[in-house]
Amino acid sequence: MHFSVRRTLSSPDRQAGRVLVALVAPAVATALLTGALVGVATTGAQAAAAPTTTSLLAAAKAAISKQGAVHLEVDSKSTTATDNERVVADLGKKSGTESISTGKDAVTIVVTPAYGYVSGNPGGLSKIVGLTSAEVKKVGSKWIALKAGSSQYTSLATDIRVTSIETVLPQVKGTTLATETIPGPGRVYVLKWATAASSSNPALSSTITFPVTGPTLPIQEVTTAKGSKETVTLSKWGEFVHIAAPPPSQTIAYATVSG
Repeated sequence: MHFSVRRTLSSPDRQAGRVLVALVAPAVATALLTGALVGVATTGAQAAAAPTTTSLLAAAKAAISKQGAVHLEVDSKSTTATDNERVVADLGKKSGTESISTGKDAVTIVVTPAYGYVSGNPGGLSKIVGLTSAEVKKVGSKWIALKAGSSQYTSLATDIRVTSIETVLPQVKGTTLATETIPGPGRVYVLKWATAASSSNPALSSTITFPVTGPTLPIQEVTTAKGSKETVTLSKWGEFVHIAAPPPSQTIAYATVSG
């Protein structure tokens, strides 16, 4: 199963057991969110020329690729859900950390160059990660350890690194560009696009904003569907965050949990 933590805009309602996807089967990654845009300052002649959708997305991809870190916050709200979901993450080039909570259910993920770790309360391990009651009992209060080189680690690390942020960017086709003024950032570029409904996802309407001046790094992405809304806020680009691994005495190997 592919360990892919759903924290992005393709589906405002994340399915239970998404974290377990990577713990159990090395399938094709569906990392929907995480990466870095190349910083392109809008000065001089650049400032005079309004960008196109194509040039803005190209500048964004370039800017993201040069960033070493980003802070990420995701708030998902649904009129059909009892509890809303919140994600807070700090993503780096080779390490990262992420906390996911839905009501009282919570999970924390830590990735270092050597290991990936997953911990949570019983509800989080069961409903967010997808462990069985027997597996939850084995884990207890420890961290599940995924060794670097394993398919489970690779799947997890792919989603918890700054390079995955690029996947929030839309395709050029079907995306429109406008300039708006919003509280805080002020004048911004706004990309807008729609995603048709499928057998697994509802129809979606999405926007992503970028500053008019300075590096072309995304500020916020908002996706709405019938009865639900997900807001992804990105900040602190390039600010290094130290990631500490849990002590070995507080970990349990994934093979022990799944065996």
